[in-house]
Amino acid sequence: MSSIEITTARVHDVLDGDGSGADEHRVLVDRLWPRGITKERLAHDDWDKDVAPSSELRTSFHSDELGFQEFSDRYRHELDDSDAPQALLDRARDAGAHKVVLLFAAKDTEHNHAQVLQAALQDLAR
Repeated sequence: MSSIEITTARVHDVLDGDGSGADEHRVLVDRLWPRGITKERLAHDDWDKDVAPSSELRTSFHSDELGFQEFSDRYRHELDDSDAPQALLDRARDAGAHKVVLLFAAKDTEHNHAQVLQAALQDLAR
């Protein structure tokens, strides 16, 4: 099985772009479509709501009921109990991708669900 590179990018940084390259698969990993962004403006190949945190977990994190570490632990547990992360990797490989870019809308580029998902996918891809 070939290795696959997994990176993250903020949605607002890839608007109106050329799209992904032949070996790149861009996936929006938010449960909700980003506010104020039309689907035509976002260069993406897939929108995978199934790998996003549950609505309850997302709400708890955004209302500051949970710190990032607790959110990360709970989200990782959700991912570990789901087939969705492996399905995302399988779709990317089936598309011939050697790089997966996880697109997210959060303003905080260091403390968001895409970072946790990236680590989980990297573990699966090994």
